[in-house]
Amino acid sequence: MLDSTLYKVIINSMSAHVAILDEHGIIIETNRAWQDFGRENGMQEPFDSIGINYLETCSGTSSHRDGEDSSVAEGIQKVLQGKIPEFLSHYPCHSPDQKRWFAIRVVPFRDDKNHHIIVTHENITPIIEIQKELEAKEAELRREQERLEETNIALRVLLRQRDEDKTRIEETIYVNVDRLVLPYIEQMLQGNLSDKQRTLAEVVDANLRDIISPFLQNISALNMLLTPQEIEVANMVRSGRTSKEIAEVLGISTSGVDFHRKRLRQKLGLTNSSKNLRSYLLTLEKDRS
Repeated sequence: MLDSTLYKVIINSMSAHVAILDEHGIIIETNRAWQDFGRENGMQEPFDSIGINYLETCSGTSSHRDGEDSSVAEGIQKVLQGKIPEFLSHYPCHSPDQKRWFAIRVVPFRDDKNHHIIVTHENITPIIEIQKELEAKEAELRREQERLEETNIALRVLLRQRDEDKTRIEETIYVNVDRLVLPYIEQMLQGNLSDKQRTLAEVVDANLRDIISPFLQNISALNMLLTPQEIEVANMVRSGRTSKEIAEVLGISTSGVDFHRKRLRQKLGLTNSSKNLRSYLLTLEKDRS
């Protein structure tokens, strides 16, 4: 057993507020930190609290954690009764000018002769403040993440709208050039032109077709620009039918099918290309799928 003087030195050297309770919950001893805290915080004398029933004092104090209502008094009773080896909790203890939190710990007093317990109160304000700062930062990060997600959604909507507008503009350009410009150039080429005029008209025709050919991305866009009979011819060409077979199915002449083939190549920008019409149509179908 420690010498009583050494015991006093040890307990008074502790920063925690320490009280020793008897089997009835009455305070029989406290350390200097306990007494100084009472003196500094307006506690009525005696500041050592000896003789006060601690259980009655804290019977109304509760610690709420993880949805459980754990009374400090009940925790002390369980330690006194030997039902639990120790009791831990924390609670706020704010002063008029400062927010403070304390951790309470209750353990049995290791003495076979007396059934006492030790109650300690430790100031954990710095830990709680750091925890609250971290929680506030986490909440701010969550809000920032939500704002970024909302911004990304808005950007995706704007990009999709931009792509749709771009497609509409390209389709409008294609339709206007194909229906309002190229037919007149074809009429010019069928007229009596000088060699120079014909060369210039052919260059204009080829350049216009080169300009609008990238706008035609797939077969769905193609269908919008073709006549009903051109669509039928395109579908049969894509399926591998010959001009003679197409003519028999559609009830037109072979020269009529060849004319539609020529128009398809023109609208697809294949006039001056060696690409096979059927292969190109199959490529458009693959792009759509």
